[in-house]
Amino acid sequence: MRYAAISACAVSALTLAVLSSGTAAAHGHGGDAPSADRAHADPDEATVIGKEHAEEHAMTRNAVKAVGEYPQSTRTERLKALTASQAKVNADFDALDAGRFREYFQSPDFAAHIAMLPTGKVLLFSFERIETNPQKEPAPTDTIGKENAGRAYLWDPAKGTGPGSFTKVTPPVINMPDGLNQPRPAPFFCAGHSFLPNGMLGVFGGNLGGNGGSGAKLSLVFDPWEEKWYQNQDMAVGRWYPSVVTGADGRQLIMSGQSELGWGTPTPIVERFPALNKPVPTARTDKPEGWAVDRFKADAPFKRDYPHLFSLRDGKIYGLGRNPEQQWKFDPAAETRTDLAPRPDNMPRNYGSAVPLPAGFKGPDSVLVLGGDRDDPNTYQLVGNQWSKEKARAFGRTQDDTLLMPDGTLMTVNGAFDIRDYGNGPYNPNADLKYRQIELRDENGNWRLGPAQRLPRGYHSNAVVLPDGRVMVTGDELQQLANDPDITDDMNGSIEIYEPAYLQQGSRPHLGMVFNPSVGYNDKITVSSNTASDVTRAVLLAPTTATHSVNTSQRHLDLRIKSRSGNFLELQAPPSANAAPPGYYMLFLLNEEGVPSTAGWVQVKPASGGQTPGTR
Repeated sequence: MRYAAISACAVSALTLAVLSSGTAAAHGHGGDAPSADRAHADPDEATVIGKEHAEEHAMTRNAVKAVGEYPQSTRTERLKALTASQAKVNADFDALDAGRFREYFQSPDFAAHIAMLPTGKVLLFSFERIETNPQKEPAPTDTIGKENAGRAYLWDPAKGTGPGSFTKVTPPVINMPDGLNQPRPAPFFCAGHSFLPNGMLGVFGGNLGGNGGSGAKLSLVFDPWEEKWYQNQDMAVGRWYPSVVTGADGRQLIMSGQSELGWGTPTPIVERFPALNKPVPTARTDKPEGWAVDRFKADAPFKRDYPHLFSLRDGKIYGLGRNPEQQWKFDPAAETRTDLAPRPDNMPRNYGSAVPLPAGFKGPDSVLVLGGDRDDPNTYQLVGNQWSKEKARAFGRTQDDTLLMPDGTLMTVNGAFDIRDYGNGPYNPNADLKYRQIELRDENGNWRLGPAQRLPRGYHSNAVVLPDGRVMVTGDELQQLANDPDITDDMNGSIEIYEPAYLQQGSRPHLGMVFNPSVGYNDKITVSSNTASDVTRAVLLAPTTATHSVNTSQRHLDLRIKSRSGNFLELQAPPSANAAPPGYYMLFLLNEEGVPSTAGWVQVKPASGGQTPGTR
């Protein structure tokens, strides 16, 4: 049976008592809850929204009433206990076989959103907290005014792990249309994002505040080269929990999200950035500021937020909704939508992973959907318009993050029982140990459990592959608050670093200079390497940007090794934008054991070398 938890971003626990409309589906509820867990519903509320939904509201209100303050001693002892249990579990894992978690350090941001930038720095952004007690909602979802504000930081791995390795990059100060005339840093949390071809990050939507979560019309771009934000013209509709994907034409499609009317009003309108009357930015000097979106002709009537979106080998955008029947294919050129076969699990899925699987030189032609259902450990692959059930993971989990690794394998990290539920009820930080164990998928599709991370990380958790091949894990503000060694300072987040097994295999291949780091399709890429004779494989791995288990940017491509000459390799760039949408990629060289070099950066762009023209 499913326990129907209420999305913390979607419905603040502190305001459930006054919610009197909507449906279970609108709140993302997964189904029936065990009768033993039921609380007595308010009869009037049950008349309006139904007994089951009202019982869930009553249960959450009861939990809020029982919450007291959360002392520092509890945080300190929790972190101590998690550190000890992590060490005990991981003593049974050989780092040569399963990798290891090496570093754990504090961060100034919760990192509900993350982006691996082509500068080698990582962008973390979320919201200014309104609560330090992890048994209460810390996000200002139902707050209007100056407290409903966004924040952002850069972490520079080259500067280590201390406070000096972080730089604050405050978003634009905006006077939101809430009638209060209180300008504040843009409240862009629970937005959607993907990369533009010039390495900049487009961020769309956010939280207007109130009514269970109302969508903001924000349209922003982060420039990693100048480390600043640009504000663009508002979208036509508000979006809270939208998804964004970059297509083969370099333009971003923006879908779904709760509108400015509040929770329960997902918009079917699809918008595009930049609008067709603007060229696509491909150079670092192309600065999208004050630019507009335009309307895509086809709609995307997703019933649930944050659908998975991917641009595959055929140049089409695959929109995989959380409801099994809402699977669609979009044609960016014709601006049409066609139906795909329903997902065979026949059940709604919560936030969980989806990954475009590696498929050689021509780009991915399939997607693996996994996670988002605590009762279903199976994975489901979509190829064309055909679904198949693939090999299962050890157990079902939601809120997980699955990453493509340089060697083409997959790694799942993070996860929980449900939204804000780690196995012991909502807003209870105590977590079942299994959700802290990673899972690894080999080249044959077989899964196995690996070592445990220190913190349980579920809702708003994130992870990215770093250019040196390590994995950065962060996110989940409730767990970070519950385990903060000093809640009085400004370092309320945390980061941990996982070193995959391939980093325990001795010396790595060497990648020296990338002589032409900006290339057109099918062009030659010449690199130097003092281990050139040992290199058996070259791959491009797209840097990722993710939130809520949605990562539309992932992509893994093999590159043909065309020739070798001493310490030089000549590689062939991807054949087309369908294979690899224009943008920045990490270039790894691998040896026959699958050990990767540290990555170099390559920008793949149209042969013209300039901006991709508009068509209107």
